[in-house]
Amino acid sequence: MAPPSFDLGLRRQAGASGPTPAPGGPEPRAWQRRLIQLLRARLVAASPGGQDVLLHAGPGAGKTLGALLAFRQLQREGRLERFVVFCHRSAIGRQWVNAAARLGLDLREWDAPGGAPPSPAGQGLLLSYQAAALHRLRLERELGGLLAGRPWLAIADEVHHLGVDPLEPEATAWGHAFSSLSGGARLRLGLTGTPFRADNLGFCAARRIRMHDQDGPAERIIPDLCVEPRALIAAGDVRPLEFRFQDGWVEHGRPEDGHERETSPLSAEQRESWRARNLRRAIRPGDRGGIALRLLLQARRRLERVRLEHPGAGGLVVARDIGHAGAIAELLAQEGDRVHLVHSQDPEAAQRLAAFQAGEADWLVSIDMCAEGFDAPRLRVVAYLTTVVTRSRFVQAITRAVRMDGDRSGQESIPRRPSYVFAPADPLLIGYARGWTVSEPYVIRPRPPETAAAGGSSPGSGERLPLQALADDAGRMISVSGPVLPNIGRRSA
Repeated sequence: MAPPSFDLGLRRQAGASGPTPAPGGPEPRAWQRRLIQLLRARLVAASPGGQDVLLHAGPGAGKTLGALLAFRQLQREGRLERFVVFCHRSAIGRQWVNAAARLGLDLREWDAPGGAPPSPAGQGLLLSYQAAALHRLRLERELGGLLAGRPWLAIADEVHHLGVDPLEPEATAWGHAFSSLSGGARLRLGLTGTPFRADNLGFCAARRIRMHDQDGPAERIIPDLCVEPRALIAAGDVRPLEFRFQDGWVEHGRPEDGHERETSPLSAEQRESWRARNLRRAIRPGDRGGIALRLLLQARRRLERVRLEHPGAGGLVVARDIGHAGAIAELLAQEGDRVHLVHSQDPEAAQRLAAFQAGEADWLVSIDMCAEGFDAPRLRVVAYLTTVVTRSRFVQAITRAVRMDGDRSGQESIPRRPSYVFAPADPLLIGYARGWTVSEPYVIRPRPPETAAAGGSSPGSGERLPLQALADDAGRMISVSGPVLPNIGRRSA
């Protein structure tokens, strides 16, 4: 069986292009070598706007190691001396510290307010977006003393969080703090798995290109380096995803209260208010025989089948709110499953996440804790049961199930065995599933915010579904598979 393309034990062959890893260090992937070349070129031939470099790569691509490998190589060449990592969650920060240590880099977390200034001994400093915004003035002084006159690299992890709105700087404090603190950096490297926002705002460390098309003037953000999921799938670095969208007729109205009952087909509803209302009803697990219950049963059966070849596999349910998540967790527990429920108000959420990663539960039911930075290669089934339908949130959730671990890599051929996504047959979600493996430019248009509601400004959201393929037998499971999704016309019961 073919080995993974990112084997931490491999060494480069003599004469191969690109940097040679240190003994015991990781072997760079091809795209990581291209990143090093790109950053070196920007340093050598500085040009207006060349300070910002945007990297788009999905989960499993190796963004963290790629950025650290690039700094280490450019430091060895004498082009950079220090680096500062900005990230939005403490759990992700720990991953950065651990990854840096594997490469022999000393990355230190910034002390809490009142602590000592950053030590000049370390090569890197780790800051959270929140700390940077709250303590910007103090950090400006301390970073100025630490980095003045030194060439350094600013790294923004999941940089799309750093929105910038000149009219409302307080509303985008993270972005304004990063811009201020990184102004003296020789380079600013933005990393993201979802290089777009639902609010039509630009973000930091991303160059904008003015354009004019049939819809008028706009600005476009295009990553400087893009590692598309389909390329990672072809290389065996990540798993492909197969989608199962549960269709059905949604009933509205209460005849017993004198209201006329109306029905609407979930997958074929084009009226936005009805589409949103259909989804709110479809995810309710209490309706016996309803869409959500059928979806959960299908997801459970699929996980049982996956476990025949992957005994440690687990599932994730993305729920709407705490009450909704609790009802879903109870349903799964009644079926005999081991379930961990996590949410941001749970003081033991971190321990439950770690327990799930270690294999102590069959299902993880979450609201907002399992998106960017959550790494669990045992995840093979995702049930998306929430009313959040922005492309970024959907892609972040479903790609939790694409990661490979070292043990499985040696047991599976390429392409890897797929993971599975179950979701209501909402037209927006089906549209996002069609293009999740492809990177599209993020176009920012000067239009009122309300026109971008429900993710309308996200790439791919304007796609229309072939109604003739969906409207005739609502209630069935719509299946789509493969890294490049075909037109939806194949179904299974």
